[in-house]
Amino acid sequence: MSEPLSGDRIDAVLARSGRRRRRASPAAKTPRTGVAVLTCMDARLDVHRILGLDEGDAHIIRNAGGAVTDDVVFALVVSQRLLGTREILVMHHRDCAAGALEAEELATAVEKDTGHRPPWRFEARPDAALRVWEAVRALSFAPYLVDTELVRGVLYDEHTDDLTAVCEVAPAKRSVAGLRHGSA
Repeated sequence: MSEPLSGDRIDAVLARSGRRRRRASPAAKTPRTGVAVLTCMDARLDVHRILGLDEGDAHIIRNAGGAVTDDVVFALVVSQRLLGTREILVMHHRDCAAGALEAEELATAVEKDTGHRPPWRFEARPDAALRVWEAVRALSFAPYLVDTELVRGVLYDEHTDDLTAVCEVAPAKRSVAGLRHGSA
């Protein structure tokens, strides 16, 4: 006989929902800014606060490390084709666990525990600015994102609460503005 499921953590999260401030009216489906943001799933990143966004301003797509995966490209295609976004902001952060992730070790451990080799591929890069650059480049040349007008990459520093511009690409022109320094 198996043990009953706990759900205590989920219950605690859902209990908080009763304390939230209710919104006056639902936000529009189409993001007001026309921007989609790709960022890390790190719980310390309050994307709306960091970027000064309100509910309904932008699509926020999150995963481990803000990696460009097939799921991310699919989400961006839906965001562009069905909901009108035209610019993509990639926001990575300095203290990201994905920078030190040993993908091969993780895949081996998962395979050992489950008997199945995971299909994902992930390349760790300790240089956070390089991770931003690679994500911006991958998105700007993604063949399915034909409605993209601009892809910009920024780096967030959790300790100083600062954003720094890293690079940007205007895919229509395929011109790359290299590693720029300064604030976003």
